[in-house]
Amino acid sequence: MTNNSQTLVDIFNEILAASGNSSDITINQTKILSALKEQASKDSIKVNIGSVLAKVVNDAKFNLPKKPESCGYCDGDFRDVVEAYNGIHGYVSLIVCTIGVLANTMNVAVLTRRDMAAAPINRLLKWLAVADVFVMLEYVPFSIYKYLLLPETLDFSYSWAMYLLFHMHFAQILHTASICLTLSLAIWRYIAIKYSDRSHILCTERRCSIAILSSFILPPILCIPTFMVFDIHTQNVSDTRGRPELAYHVDSNNQGSLYQLNFWVHSVLIKLLPCSILTIISLWLIRALYSANQHQKNLRNYSSCPAAEKMVKRQHKADKRTDRTTKMLLAVLLLFLVTELPQGILGLMSGLLGSCFFKRCYGLFGELMDFLALLNGAINFILYCSMSRQFRQTFRQLLLQKHFARFLPATASHSDSHNQNTYTVKIKR
Repeated sequence: MTNNSQTLVDIFNEILAASGNSSDITINQTKILSALKEQASKDSIKVNIGSVLAKVVNDAKFNLPKKPESCGYCDGDFRDVVEAYNGIHGYVSLIVCTIGVLANTMNVAVLTRRDMAAAPINRLLKWLAVADVFVMLEYVPFSIYKYLLLPETLDFSYSWAMYLLFHMHFAQILHTASICLTLSLAIWRYIAIKYSDRSHILCTERRCSIAILSSFILPPILCIPTFMVFDIHTQNVSDTRGRPELAYHVDSNNQGSLYQLNFWVHSVLIKLLPCSILTIISLWLIRALYSANQHQKNLRNYSSCPAAEKMVKRQHKADKRTDRTTKMLLAVLLLFLVTELPQGILGLMSGLLGSCFFKRCYGLFGELMDFLALLNGAINFILYCSMSRQFRQTFRQLLLQKHFARFLPATASHSDSHNQNTYTVKIKR
């Protein structure tokens, strides 16, 4: 037993010297012997060295920390502000998700009305609302458990790790689908304004269906590196009574080219490339709005004859309707850029600067990025109501029809009206 204890002391001293904690924690032969005697009293046949190690580690409160990474990223007073928000993120995200689910449900209800569903752009907006609804619905149980229940229970079970892995992939796929739909929306509007004389040929229902279908097929393909990098890992921990147990958590393998490929795909292809395209299209749309305003001023000052004035007024109304739609879509695109561009920049810097920046900065701003993404999906209803008169009128009709339909007299169908008119004619004859 003395030889075993001396061997264990030597092992511990080597581990302590390698970890840099030799001056903080002392493991002497007396502690080893006491642990060996306790183990021997429980099992007289053989001594379980693993149990002895666990006993000594627990009694000495020995922690084997990783070598600290002194990279110095994301230090300063703003870190305290962000961490203060992270403490209330669970409550804030639940409020935003509740409002967002209700708002996007109303978006779907309005955009599926017959007079609204005819426009291809409204179809894109409808499926964008559907994707946002599912993202927020799935985020609710994640937020409840991680931010409200987990700090109290500290239960890192295998089922929680499985759900966390599902949440990571599900949210990323649907959020990428929202990015593709927003990009399709911008390109669609660009084509409709740039090639207005051929928009009825280029912007067809079939091409709109292809754009929507592609927006939901492409994200799982782009997220394949993420599927291969992240997995469920285990870690030996001690419970409140000092008993060893396994904790399950989701982590990535930060070694190899696949880990770097995942960052480049996520930051460049999914985030920065769409943001760059949206920035160019948004600038072009702003320029188109300015040119349209100048054109309207020139038309108003062009002729004073009554026939020309009537034609100018008709053209002015059509231009105003087009400008309102463009302004609304431009607001959606700019809000999307404010949300997605910081995530793309953080992902790109994580790929360039390594795992130290990712752990110090990307994890720090994770909750704030989630809040911006959820807010982006929840605020679209306000944009539609404030910038689209047709959306407001359809929403008002939907509310009135729902609440006051039972008080209104029943309207005769077209066939009933036709039969009634035929019957009246026959009597008159």
